[in-house]
This record gives sequence, structure tokens and C-alpha cells, in this order.
Amino acid sequence: MSNSVATFSALNRKETIKQIDDEVFDLLVIGGGVTGCGIALDAASRGLKVALVEQRDFASGTSSKSTKLIHGGLRYLKQLDIGLVRETGTERAIVHRLAPHLVLPEKMLMPLIKGGNYGKLATSFGLMVYDILAGVKGDDRRKMLSKEATLKKEPLLEANGLKGGGYYAEYRTDDARLTIELIKTAARFGAVAANYCKVVDFVYNESGQIVGANCQDQLSEDKFVINAKKIVSAGGPWVDRLRKRDGSLSGKRLHLTKGVHVVFPFEKVPIKNTTYFDGPDGRMIFAIPRGRVTYVGTTDTTYHGRLDRVVATKEDAAYLLKAVKHAFPSIDVSQEDMISNWAGLRPLIHEDGKSPSELSRKDEIFVSDKGLISIAGGKLTGYRKMAQRIVDLVTKQLEKEGSQDFPNCKTKNIPLTEVPFDNFQASLKYIEDTTPKLSPYGLDAYHAWYLTTTYGRQSDIIIQKLSDFRSEAPEVALARAEVWYAILHEMVSSAEDFFVRRTGRLYFDIQTIAEVRDAVMQDLQLALGWDEQRLKDEQDNLNDLLHDATHYYDKELARESEEVAG
Repeated sequence: MSNSVATFSALNRKETIKQIDDEVFDLLVIGGGVTGCGIALDAASRGLKVALVEQRDFASGTSSKSTKLIHGGLRYLKQLDIGLVRETGTERAIVHRLAPHLVLPEKMLMPLIKGGNYGKLATSFGLMVYDILAGVKGDDRRKMLSKEATLKKEPLLEANGLKGGGYYAEYRTDDARLTIELIKTAARFGAVAANYCKVVDFVYNESGQIVGANCQDQLSEDKFVINAKKIVSAGGPWVDRLRKRDGSLSGKRLHLTKGVHVVFPFEKVPIKNTTYFDGPDGRMIFAIPRGRVTYVGTTDTTYHGRLDRVVATKEDAAYLLKAVKHAFPSIDVSQEDMISNWAGLRPLIHEDGKSPSELSRKDEIFVSDKGLISIAGGKLTGYRKMAQRIVDLVTKQLEKEGSQDFPNCKTKNIPLTEVPFDNFQASLKYIEDTTPKLSPYGLDAYHAWYLTTTYGRQSDIIIQKLSDFRSEAPEVALARAEVWYAILHEMVSSAEDFFVRRTGRLYFDIQTIAEVRDAVMQDLQLALGWDEQRLKDEQDNLNDLLHDATHYYDKELARESEEVAG
């Protein structure tokens, strides 16, 4: 395997793009979300020569804006989608084992209410089947709770109409961090990946078969060509635009739906458990405590607006606020208490006559006559199996065309960091051991938890760097150590990359951004060689991000163009 620091440093980005331009690859992956990065890892670990390009940053679309749960999809059991429940249920445990610091066990409380989605007998049976399909063992098996036991688990719940509760095991994650670790791991296996590289059109041979893509570096505006034997589009909401550019957009198409989550300070919504509850309109809603905040979501509405800037509306905020007050009537919150939000798109497969919530979350693969392979749909939890199906298809095609025989999928046993924890308990011990190491810098147990659940043992590198910033305020010192690490090890090329996808500050610690932004901007400018215009552009973009995360619009932002995205 190649050196990960050299391969995945923003300082080596020009060399990375030159390598992509110079070589011929077995596989080009377009799209740096969790699906694309999962495909790159699967393919590279089987010995394929792999390139991946992403028009913005890794995880900048759907893969940083989910509910951030690795879960089996209990509601799909209600829809009798047994195959999806079995696959995603099994995958939860696998991904937890591969990244125990990042995919965290989370007990889920589901209150059962009079007239609600789930009755007590059906829920008991459903959760039992859920456990069987997912292979859940021991204390993680479902428990059915009385009304009194449910209120003991969560005293803030509405007691009137409460009949009891289901208590079962799920996993919480940071979707963007999971995606970043996937592409870093793929790079260690030799995949060559670059963010901010947009596919503008495709290259075909004399037989009309796809053999490459013309790209543009969005940062330098340089153009280059990628030559590849096989091309997979994993562009999420942009998949149909690429199919249209290929001339193969026919038959099934995407149905985009929007999901909004809102963030409260934990003290405003101080729930004790992650709760999966009936909303006032019958949809199920999550309320999830995480560090200093509690976030609530999600909405599920058909979307026709801009793909590159998805915002929350006043209607979205009102819907989720009503849901909180419906389930937890003693909690006194208003829209002014929402400190942040995010809005993301689900690229589902359209089915006539079905509402957004009824659409299947199954993935679908499209292969055009010209050879473009596209994948859409699916769930965060199922990324590894989606990647396996794509790479199985690619290797069969390559072998049929005379390439070497490739091994079967290996990703079930590839940890997602270089120095992984053996298990979740080891990550808890690491938090305990790390806390005293941070106290000399004015940082506390929260920061030990944050570092561990963000970077795992890679935190050691950041903690060592803290000594360079002893004169700074604690939050500034931490942010500067993190941005140094992120530039050298995680291809951070913009302030947005850092504040949104590498650290999650925009969503989960937004109040610290004002304190650290000047120092972070200066470090980014110095390391990446920004001129004054680029610095101004970065400041303006961060202001836009902060505005979108703290405001609610009257309506969606209208789609401006139909440009093909990479």
C-alpha cells in the first residue's frame, strides 16, 4: 500500500491531478460521496487501478447531510422490505467493527402511543424479527417497556396516550467522517483521488464506447483528461445529469427528496435517549443527543430546487418544532432556539403514485449502451454492499475483456483507519486516557470525546501538535492543530471542507466558529498559498454557510442551471 500522508495531502494535490491525467485506469469513479468512496476502496483493495474525482469536496452532498445513523431501517420492515432490512441490519455490525470509534452503539427508544404508527404487539414482533434478521445478540436485543419504564427512560415524553415503548440497538455515526476515512483508506490501497475536479463531458472511442472523461480542476481551472477502461457514476443527486450527458437518460429516473435536520443546544432539549417518535402528521421523527447539542429530523418532501445549495425553509423549521413539542410537551423551545440546521437530498428512484416517504430506499444500477455504469438510491448503511455489487460488475466486465482475474470483495475485514481500535470499549478507554493529556491546554473531557469520535487514534497526531499553539486560547489551539492535520492528511482545500465535513463544527459546535475562524483562515491561506481574492471568496462562502445554517427561507432556492456535475 502507498503512503497515506503523501497520497492524501492537499499540498500534493497538483501532483495527484497530474497522476490522474497521465495514467490509464481500470476504473474511474465519479462522485466522492460514501457510495463512490466505498467503490474506490473495494476496487483498489481487489487490485484495480482506481481514480476518483469529485466536483466539490468529498461528502459534500448527501453524504454529509443524512440523519447520521447506521441503522437497519425498522420502517422498511413495516413495508415488508425484508431483504433491505436483512442487508442493512447485518451491515450495521460490520461497519461498527471496522470503525468502532466512528460508528457508535446507540440505544433507540421508540414510544408507543395510542393511535400511533406502531402497536405494542406488532412492535414486539417486528423488533424481534429485526433482531433475528440483523443477528443482534445479548443485551442489544430488543426489550419491550411498560409505560412507567418508558417514562423512566425518557421523563420528558408526553405521558397522555403513552402505552409503552420499544428499546433496541442502533448505531450513530458522522456520515462525512465515515466518507473521509473510506477515501483515505482507498488511497492507502493505491486509489488516486481528487476533490474539486468536475467532469464536464465524456470521451468515447470509435466504437462509441465510453473510455474517459474531460475534467476541470475547479481551483486552478486547469483542464485534463482521465482515461479509464470502466467508468462508474456515483454522483447521487447528479446521476441523471451525467446519464443525460451520456445520452442514456431513459426509463427509470431519480426522484429527489429533501431531508432537513435542526439543532438545539442540549440544555434546551435535554433528552436522555435517542428517541424515534411519532410526529403529529404520522411520520416518524428522530431526536438524537450528540455532545453539546440535540438534533431533530427529518422532513421528507419532493425537491425541485438547486442541487448545489439546499436550504431549510420556514415550513421545514415549523414542522420539526411542532414535532418536538408534540412528543415532549414540557420542553419550551421556539425557532429562535434552533442554533443550526442542515438540508440534504435523497436520490431515490421514482415510482409513479408514491409519496416521498413511500419510495424504496433500495439502490439501482444502470448500464448504458455506451458503457457508463450509474448507481443511485440506497442508504448510508448499505454503502459497502452497494460498492461490492458495482465492483463485482466491473471486474466481471474486465475479466471478460481479457484482464486478469480479480479477487472477491475484501472490505468486510478492512479497518477504516490505519491504527484501529479493537472494539468500542477500547475507544472509551482512549477517551479516558486522553482527557488528562488535554487538560494542560485548557481542554476537557468533551474535547477528548470529540477528538476520539472524530479521528480515533489519529487524535494522537493532533494532540502532539497542540504544543505548537500553547499561547492560544484552548478552542483556537485545537482548531489550528486540527486544520494542520486536515491539510496534510485529509486534503482540506477550503474553509468549508474544514468547518463542515472534517470537524462538523457548523452543525454541532457552531458557537466556536466565530472564535477560531480568523486563525483557521490565516493557516489555510499560508499553507495553501491563497491570494487576497481567494481569501475574500473563502470568507464570503463561510458567511453564506453560516447564514444558511442559522436561517430559514420562505421557499427553496430556484434551480439556476442544468450543468453536468462530477
